[in-house]
Amino acid sequence: MNESTRIAAEEIGQVDTVQSEQPSRMTDMWARARRNRWFLLVVVLPTVVAAIYYSFIASDIYQSESSFVVRSPGQKQSSTSSLASLIQTTGLSAGQEETSEIMEYIRSRDPVAALDRTVGLRDRFARRGADFLVRYPGPMREDRFENLYRYYDDMVKVRLDNETGVAVLDVRAFTPDDARVINAGLLDLSEQLVNRLNFRAQHQAIAEDEQRVAKAEDRLRRARVALARYRNAQGLLDPEKQAAGVLSVSNQLVSEQAALQAQLDLMTKVAPDNPAIPSIRSRIGAIGKEIETQNGRAVGTDSGIASKLSSYENLSLEQQFATQMLTMANATLEQSRSDAQKQQFYLERIVEPNTPDLARYPGRIKRILTVAAVMLCLYFIGWMLVVGILEHAPEG
Repeated sequence: MNESTRIAAEEIGQVDTVQSEQPSRMTDMWARARRNRWFLLVVVLPTVVAAIYYSFIASDIYQSESSFVVRSPGQKQSSTSSLASLIQTTGLSAGQEETSEIMEYIRSRDPVAALDRTVGLRDRFARRGADFLVRYPGPMREDRFENLYRYYDDMVKVRLDNETGVAVLDVRAFTPDDARVINAGLLDLSEQLVNRLNFRAQHQAIAEDEQRVAKAEDRLRRARVALARYRNAQGLLDPEKQAAGVLSVSNQLVSEQAALQAQLDLMTKVAPDNPAIPSIRSRIGAIGKEIETQNGRAVGTDSGIASKLSSYENLSLEQQFATQMLTMANATLEQSRSDAQKQQFYLERIVEPNTPDLARYPGRIKRILTVAAVMLCLYFIGWMLVVGILEHAPEG
């Protein structure tokens, strides 16, 4: 055998050896795969699927963040320490309660309907370029308002910083502009809600004060009518002044009678036969009758001024009280109208909605590693259960 023949024979032998080794390797690989089939199915396959999905299919999700707080014009920054704030039991401070109300409004269905009308919320959440598994309405879901609200609840989050009292609003969307527009729209709707609450509270107070003024005016009108009717019926303008005039006349008559009586006594002693004595006695008697008449006008009879004074004083007191109530009601109404010119609460934007330039979600590497770790844990748990069952199984 020459050299060329020998080399050719060796090459043919090597080819036969390689061809014989290839089925052996395939058999070993298939056997190894069968032995580790559960590991491949439970751990490797989900990890590969997650890697493909998050690397090539999952869409970028951008997050726009803003913060706000509801304040009153006269509200000052509290100097209370954090520890004192934790042990405070007197409830929410001024403005903090309104901030919580705005947060509840953002979580409600009302802004979903409003944003769908103003900025096209449904279309922004249903971007065609977005991942079909993540975009609205999602697989196996219909395009209904309730589904839109649930999707909105997943994409919009608002939380309260307990230390600062500032509400933080996070909005997720498939484009930076959509996230910013939805965030800004929610802040605009929140400001409109604060204004409506102010308007309602202020005008409700004015309406209540106007009702009090109307009632006070009606009461004063009825008091004046009652007093006028009493005066006309009794023929009295002012019983107190009239009684004072009657008593003044009676006092003058008493003084005059006393002077005449003194003159009569003196004349009787000095000149008992004086022809003026009968005239003086007549005058004293006439004055006495007039005194009785005047006293009868004031007191002592059912038609006297004194008997009418009590009813008059009650009616007059009612008129004075009604006048004071009307004055107080008008003052309160003017104060309410003055307060209505001022905004009781306003929404202050601490941080305006930003336009993100980097996608924050889905966090591809983190999600892939999370899937791998979870499936690996499940695999080991299942493996330990199977080993435990086999160890305690009775030998056959």
